[in-house]
Parts: sequence; structure tokens; C-alpha cells
Amino acid sequence: MTQNITLPTVEERAAFLNKRYAHHSAHDVLERALIDPMVGRLALVSSFGAESVVLLHMVSLMDRTTPVLFIDTEMLFPETLNYQLELAERLRLTNVQTIKASKLMLQVQDPNNDLHKTDTDACCNLRKTIPLNNALENYDAWITGRKRYQSGTRAALDFFEPDADKRLKVNPLAHWTPDALSDYRINNRLPKHPLVDKGYPSIGCAPCTSPVKPGEDPRAGRWRNTEKEECGIHFVDGKMVRGPLQKGDA
Repeated sequence: MTQNITLPTVEERAAFLNKRYAHHSAHDVLERALIDPMVGRLALVSSFGAESVVLLHMVSLMDRTTPVLFIDTEMLFPETLNYQLELAERLRLTNVQTIKASKLMLQVQDPNNDLHKTDTDACCNLRKTIPLNNALENYDAWITGRKRYQSGTRAALDFFEPDADKRLKVNPLAHWTPDALSDYRINNRLPKHPLVDKGYPSIGCAPCTSPVKPGEDPRAGRWRNTEKEECGIHFVDGKMVRGPLQKGDA
């Protein structure tokens, strides 16, 4: 007689995995997540931004066939597009998938490519959140490059967290510092994103990213002069962030 087996919820899986890997290094968390059945089918989501090279390099050493989902909003800096091609070739990543919004949705919701001027949340949802969610339908979990130091909304970030009760998010670099990232890149002779030396420590779409002055928060150049801190592809307490995050959200 066949028994019905109830799989743990996403929240239960996250709690179990955080306990299992509580004292592991970023390298070990990533390496084991790629093969742990409790994690399941896994993809790396990468912006190929200022700090992306660390995770991309780690994955290239472990399994170059790992799916890498690159969201091209069609508003990225040319330097980012060139950097993406350079890294994919240099690291010999064999499964980089470029994700874009559908042409039809763009024509209907942003025909003049100026939605970002009136509603940044709607623009991010159209060009990032919806395409990514569609791409992630085939996966049980996804790897992010988020770290605790990046903003107040990430201060309590764990290695594993629920993603709206659908799948897991894996954050191997949650506890890394800027110095650790820099040391890794230098020690492994990995190329910088070309905009970093021009004052862009955090890089998103060109219209919504500005240079950061010395002493400013590294993400101060993202959606400057607004309360917005996330593009919408991340969640707070398992819920999608649709509007500006408030200071108390974490």
C-alpha cells in the first residue's frame, strides 16, 4: 500500500536548512545547496553587477552547468551587458539564460520606455519581478547575492529563507563583508565591473542608478531620493515587496 508523504513547507525547509548549515562557510553552503535534496532544483540569479563575480566564480568551480538567470531589463548600462558576456566566457559558464519581459507586456505597459519616471515599482515589476517569477517556475530554489551589510532590510538575513511559500532563496554570502568580497576577487584575479571605479558600488538599471559619494551607503545610488530599497524581486517576511520599504521592515 502506498503511503502519502507530506513534504515540508518552504518555511519548514528554510528553518531545517538554516539549522543544518548554521556554522558552515559560504563556500560550503553553496556547494551543498547545489546537491541537497531538501533544496531541490536550484538556479543562480545574477545581475552581473558590482559584486556578482564572487558567486559566479564559486559556481563555476563547483558546477559550470548550473543555471544562471540574468535579468536583462533592457535598461541596463552597456558596461553591464559587456561584463556579463566577459564573465560568462571567462568562467566558462555553460547555462546562462537571459530573461526579459515579454514584448507585448512592454508595448502595453511601457510603450515609451518611460514608466520608471512615474512609477519605479511598476517598472521593476514589469521588467524584473514578473520575468523572474516566470523563469523560476521550473525551480525549487534560487541563489541570491544578498548580504546583511547592504541595507537595514537585510540586517537579519539567513542562509535560507522562504520565497512567498513557493520556493527557497539561498543567500550564501549573507555574512560576508565588503572587505571579504574584495579579498576574494583580488585573490582569484577576477575582473571588476567597469563602473565600480567610477563610483558605482551597487549597479542596477541606468535610469535609476547614480554614483555614490565617499561615505555614503553603498546602495545610496539606487533609486536616489526615494524610500525604495528593493527592486521587487525580494521579499520581506515571505511577502513580495510592491512599494517602498519602510525603515522598520527587516
